[in-house]
Order: sequence, then structure tokens, then C-alpha cells
Amino acid sequence: MFRTLIDTLRLLRAGWTLARHDAMFPAEYQAAMPAPARLVGKVARLIAIRNRADNPGERLAQALEKLGPAYIKFGQVLATRSDVIGESFAQGLMRLQDRLPPFDDDLARAILEKELQGPISSYFETLGPAIAAASIAQVHKARTLDGRDVAVKILRPDVERRIHRDIRALRLGAKLAQSLYPKSKRLEPHAFVETVARSLTLELDLRLEAAAASELSEASAAADNFFIPEVDWARTSKQVLTTRWIEALPLNDIARIDAAGVNKVKLAADLTDAFLTTALERGVFHADLHGGNLFVTPTGQLWAVDFGIMGRLGLSERRYLAEILYGFLTKDYDRAAQAHFDAGYVPPHHAKADFASALRAVAEPIFGKDASNVHMSRVLLQLFEITELFDMHLQPQLVLLQKTMVQVEGVCRSLSAAHNMWTASGPAVERFMRRELGPEGQVMDALDDLRALRGAIRRLPHFIDDISDLAERARAHPPRELRGPLHWGWGMGLGFLLACAVGGIGYWLLHTL
Repeated sequence: MFRTLIDTLRLLRAGWTLARHDAMFPAEYQAAMPAPARLVGKVARLIAIRNRADNPGERLAQALEKLGPAYIKFGQVLATRSDVIGESFAQGLMRLQDRLPPFDDDLARAILEKELQGPISSYFETLGPAIAAASIAQVHKARTLDGRDVAVKILRPDVERRIHRDIRALRLGAKLAQSLYPKSKRLEPHAFVETVARSLTLELDLRLEAAAASELSEASAAADNFFIPEVDWARTSKQVLTTRWIEALPLNDIARIDAAGVNKVKLAADLTDAFLTTALERGVFHADLHGGNLFVTPTGQLWAVDFGIMGRLGLSERRYLAEILYGFLTKDYDRAAQAHFDAGYVPPHHAKADFASALRAVAEPIFGKDASNVHMSRVLLQLFEITELFDMHLQPQLVLLQKTMVQVEGVCRSLSAAHNMWTASGPAVERFMRRELGPEGQVMDALDDLRALRGAIRRLPHFIDDISDLAERARAHPPRELRGPLHWGWGMGLGFLLACAVGGIGYWLLHTL
């Protein structure tokens, strides 16, 4: 009860902070808001501190910085979607990606020595000041004793307590949303918060991030232009992560990328392909691909850093996703609709033809158009209306994928207004479809079936033993009315089960091999 009260106060504090920064329904957007939102905005501005910043995005960034790491993550996602929130608003939020105030250098050195259990001079020849600071950690450039330049990431002090505190408040917010606005249940706010909470909690152990970087490095081999810096395991612990230093330009610094002469159109296509290739072919993807975590060398090599949030997909989820994307790419809306039904994303009481028509209504107006000619805010609104019309619930297992797709497209749009998401997605999706539905995929399916059959055959003797034991116990203590037919009944039942098992195995072998 006391904790619930504290979390309620934290939610009220969040509302107060947003209002004080004029970041709750800001004045610049009043004309586009419904009447209730306009009224709340006017009331909130009565307590707003004037002259915070002219840019509403910067005011929101300042408010989110005060609220904590969990809220900052939300702002980082918004910052990638200038097409939805506006270019100026997005620019105001950009500071959340890697330009937060760093904590003191002396404190960073103390954490480093404690974690590595020795003086800094035992591990590094030099250790510079923080060059980038985000919500969870900050990064220093250092040089090892053997002359290698490395990036040293150090967790912010007390960040674990703050994140757990924010998560409790967000859980209460999700519960209140479902109670006060029943329609929000379709969006699964509780499941969404739990997914975000899980990813944020994993970010607090940099050993897990190091393992994720190693895993993604293996997966990146499937992409044409996607690279991950190697982990220095000897200089890595729970609160410290050391990786190879990459001399490259951040993707959110368009001016420097232009000055270096990097082909931005190809870079945007490479980013889309890298994200989909790792997700579809290897089932793992970087789930925080904002411009501050992506870098490009003057020669055009695409690098990613910060692996605290990773997404993973099972084979069945990848197949459903590929079927949906392939249906859109080939304008086969019936196929895309069927994949939604097969995956259980659309309840079965709806008509597939109606849903296919709804997908057509979304895709046809934007198919083949580049980013500059697509009003993504309208597309998102239409998609939201369709999900409500067809009783579609948010899929918790796909939350990170959907969030990252939004980020990736936003970064690609910033690189090139001519970026065509459909065209860029095609090669990765088609490769996966050929592999999974072609001869290779059929062979792999057959092998999986054989493994399952082998396991079933191995379990069959134990199953027969269990039935025999059960029969012996029943014969020893049978109900009075069954004592006559018990012996031949159990015999016939056991014989029938064995016949079914053997017959099923024979049928499968005959029709599969």
C-alpha cells in the first residue's frame, strides 16, 4: 500500500515536471489537438516556467532528463521520427541520444578501479574524459598498455535504483490506464511496460551487453555492410564495458557525413538491410538503433555500438514476419492477411478478405514512394484505426522489433529523403523466403521432424512401461465391476495404442522420405 502511494506520487511528479516545462500538450501544437487535450494544456501552462526554450522538443528533453533513464528512452525513440513529430521538435530531442551531462571524472575512475580490482595504470596507458554521455552510462576514450585505442563504457552511479523506481511507476501507470480507459487493454500496456522493463534491467549488467555484442557480431556476418566492435573481455565487468575504438562519424551528424562525401542513399539502404537480415536470418537484432548508436567511416562502413537492448525472434515469429513483409512487397495482400491470421494477430471471427482489403488501403497509397512523399503520421494513424477495427492486440514479443523498425526508418529518412523502405527491405526478405520456403527450408523442416520423431521413439518404451505399471496396479486393486473384463480390456487398449504409434510412424516415413 505504501509503495503504491509512493509510485502514485512519482506519476504525479512526472505530470508536474512535464507541465512545468510546458511539455504536456505544448502550446505550439494546440490547434491540432482535440478539445480535452487543449483544455488540459491550458491548465498545465498556468504552472509552466516561462522562457525554458523556444523549441518544444528541447523543453520535453529537459523534462525527460529530470524524470530519469526510463523516460529518456522514450524521448530517444521520438527523436528519430521527425516525419511524425516535426523536424524542429525532433532536433530538440536529439540531445537525449548522447549529449546528456556526464558525471564526474574522479567518480568514473573510482568505479573503474573498483570494478577492475586494480589501479587504472594496470589496465590503461591513458584514460581521457567522457566524450559521450547517455541515460545509462558514459563513454571514455582510452589506450591500453599494448597501444590499442578502446572505448570504455561506465555505468552511471545509482542508475540501477532510479531505473527500478521508474519501472514501478510505469507499471502503476499501465494499470491505471487499463482501469480508466478500458480500450487501452487492446494495446497491452502492462505487457509493453514489462518488455521495456526487462530490456532496461538487462542494460544494468554490462557483462550481458558484452555477450550481446559478441552474439550480434556473429549475426552481422550475414549482412553486407554491418560491423560490431570487438569486446575486450579482460577489461569488462558488471559496470564497465571495453570495446575497440572506432574512428567514425555518428549518423545523427549529417553535416559531417556530407563533408566526408559518404553515399547517404546507399548507407540508408545498408542500414535497413542490416537490421532485417540479422533479425530474419539469425533471429537477433540491435534494438536501439538511433543515430547516436550508429556510425559510418569515411569509406562507408556502417558500425553499431551500445548493445544494452537486444531483440530476439523465434523461427515461427520470423516466418510470420517474412510472410507479412513479402505479401506487402509483392502486393499479395491475401497472403499478408493470412499470415496475420496464422500468427494469431487477428482474431479468427474476422473475415480474412476484409482484413486484406484494409491492408491494401494502407499500402497502395505509399507503395513505391520515397520518404519525402509519405506522410508517416497519417499512415500510423490509419494503422492504429485498423488495429482497433480488427481487435488486434499489441504483441509483446514484437514490441522491440516494432520500436526498432520505427527508429531505423527514422534514421534512414534523415539520411535520404529518397529512401524507399519497400525497395530497401526487398533483398533481405526475399533471401529469407527463399531459404525458408525453398529446398533448403524443406530439408531443414524434415530434419526437425526427424529429430522430433527420434525423441518420440526414445520415449515410447518408457510410455509402454508406464502403461504396464498402471495395468498391474489396476489388476491388483480393480474396482469390483471391472474385475471380469479388466485383463482383456487392458490388453486390447495397449495393443491399440501400439498399433497407432507404429502406424503413425510408418505413415510419416512413407510420406516424408
